[in-house]
Amino acid sequence: MIQNRYTYTRSIPEDAAYDLVVAGGGPAGTAAAIQAARLGMKTLLLEGTGCLGGMGTSALVSNWSNLGNGRECVVGGLILEWIETLHARGGLPPDVGPRVWQRETRGIGFNAETLKCILDEQCAEAGVETRFLTRAVDADFDAAGRRINGLVVHNIEGLRYVPAKAVIDATGDAVVADLCGAACREAGRDTSKIMPPTLCASVVDVDFDRFDRKTMQQAAVERAIAEGFFSQPDRHVPGLFRTGRTHGILNAGHLFGMNALKNASLSRGLVEGRKLAEEYTEFFRRYLPGCENATNITTAALMGVRESRRIVGEYELNYADYRARRHFADQIAVYCKQVDIHVYDLSDEEYERYHNEFEKDDILAPGESYGIPYGVLVPAGWRNLWAAGRCNSSDIKVNAAIRDQPACAMMGQAAGAAAAQCVRGGETACALDTAALVETLRAEGAWLPQPSLSREMTRVR
Repeated sequence: MIQNRYTYTRSIPEDAAYDLVVAGGGPAGTAAAIQAARLGMKTLLLEGTGCLGGMGTSALVSNWSNLGNGRECVVGGLILEWIETLHARGGLPPDVGPRVWQRETRGIGFNAETLKCILDEQCAEAGVETRFLTRAVDADFDAAGRRINGLVVHNIEGLRYVPAKAVIDATGDAVVADLCGAACREAGRDTSKIMPPTLCASVVDVDFDRFDRKTMQQAAVERAIAEGFFSQPDRHVPGLFRTGRTHGILNAGHLFGMNALKNASLSRGLVEGRKLAEEYTEFFRRYLPGCENATNITTAALMGVRESRRIVGEYELNYADYRARRHFADQIAVYCKQVDIHVYDLSDEEYERYHNEFEKDDILAPGESYGIPYGVLVPAGWRNLWAAGRCNSSDIKVNAAIRDQPACAMMGQAAGAAAAQCVRGGETACALDTAALVETLRAEGAWLPQPSLSREMTRVR
């Protein structure tokens, strides 16, 4: 049954095969599953942790940035539904109202528990079958025909084979695509460096009326380094983002040299990350007004990975596209986050590079945005497999812009709609009518302002 390594005898009946199986329940995977189910697909969503939301919940990166470009909101569809529902339920900070995501460029923090419940409810309403604590561990595929037939999954019940008409890899690490032998680029293998991740934490008892992140934090970091406070003299400004009245998330500290695709390295990173979270909580207490009583109540269960593995797709979105603020006839999302490649080490040269890129060279002017074309979701040549989220097909610089959760959610929604179009109409992922896909996404609330459409996707030139 499984063509690459093992034979599994325990499986669900063939007539119970799913139209779509989505591996990974982060923003991309959850959006993909909800969208496909809303379009009538029998959909199974696999998530390795105990909740949906991924980086925004399990990893406590509970802050969505760059929803607007200073003039208008550039996100739409499910991510906008989530924002508006969070606001209606009191899941956003008291200083965040509609104007923030409709016009402004600053990010919004949110209550992770509220988001978990919203995603559970939307999946149930759409008819998504969700399996928590379940991971894809192997794949049944036809390498020559570039078609996936199903996944082997593992949970408390052991190993099971799940046949599927289509599969979306939303693992963040392109796990399924890699199992199928699809071409991928790996940080540390195909690059000389790996962008360091961060283990986030949840903090309470912050007086946000007195805390001034923008004007005070860099000076405080420099003073703490001069006084020998930090275990590593990291000059990158740590993030403390408001998620409630006195609650926030701490996005601070770099785990240099950690490889998220190596378990021993990831395990060591989690241990070191917990130490850094305590250290940075004490930094805020000692050096920044409003944080005197800040308390770290928990660190994340999931590492905040910035770079691991990404597919080589039908199109690879590149830095030249970004610099040109290019839009595409087949774009399935619009975004406006700047390139955000964190420092690779503690050298002065790295901090100078980051400062110039993030705050000068790659910043977008008010009203500017760029498109994300459909082809970044399709492993080159594959007929019924998509990769949505951080593992999309883009070069290093652009990936550092569109790995953020709002962009991942929009990519996921597009992949879910594309899978439904293929299953219902007999099309393939690598030869999809992208004009029809864009029209479907527009009907589902996506903001896709391109004036003309094309039935052919943008491909590698």
